[in-house]
Amino acid sequence: MIPRFTDHAANERTYLAWVRTAITVMAFGFLLERFDIFLSYASRAGGQPISNLHTRASEWLGLMLLLFGALIVLFATFRFYRNRKLISSDETFAYGGRLFERLMAAALIAMALFLIVYVAHQIMALS
Repeated sequence: MIPRFTDHAANERTYLAWVRTAITVMAFGFLLERFDIFLSYASRAGGQPISNLHTRASEWLGLMLLLFGALIVLFATFRFYRNRKLISSDETFAYGGRLFERLMAAALIAMALFLIVYVAHQIMALS
């Protein structure tokens, strides 16, 4: 039997949840990077191409989300192995590692605010 199996299993489930989150963030980044195709199609379908659409912003934000997803996997892997080592240890440790979660939350909030402003601007340009 594996000592502290439930703790190791919880650590692995948490790691897999981070990986799923990273895949979702990267998929959204890819979709957003290709958002300019939708915008140009929608503007042409509306009767006239609109020249003031800022599609470069969606491309850059999509690329940032792709990189952010890769960083999530990297940091989640480091955290998984650190927690695995701490679980196997007989010593008692204080729970730590909240900085990464706070930085990710702040980055996602900043990206969400940018998306709100960006999409609102694009909708106004299409109107």
